[in-house]
Amino acid sequence: MKSVEVAAAVIYKEGKYFATQRGYGEFEGMWEFPGGKIEPGETPQEALKREIQEELGIDIEINAHLCTTEYDYPSFHLTMHCYLCNIFSGQMELREHKSAQWLAPDSLDQVTWLPADKEVIEKIRSHTPPGVNQ
Repeated sequence: MKSVEVAAAVIYKEGKYFATQRGYGEFEGMWEFPGGKIEPGETPQEALKREIQEELGIDIEINAHLCTTEYDYPSFHLTMHCYLCNIFSGQMELREHKSAQWLAPDSLDQVTWLPADKEVIEKIRSHTPPGVNQ
């Protein structure tokens, strides 16, 4: 089975988390934390900053490693490194996603998350960053 290694940004602001809806591919319409594949020679943090700039047009500040999750999808094994982040600069623009929402901790279940991202929700609930009210 093919293995894919990605980095994801758990961006928070004013007590809410940023979620994006996939606009393409096998999982179109499902929700995820933004990010993408780690290229050869990149650290997860470097990949994450590059991917967020490409996908959303913003620069992020990575504050802490939240978790690394592993998930077996039907056609590949995913390793996803997740980081708590905030927006450093820029105006957000959806370049690859069909929609996005800021979700409060108690409304994270109102969207249909990709399976690997569901594990991240549980980590978020057990680790509330500064400035986020549960």
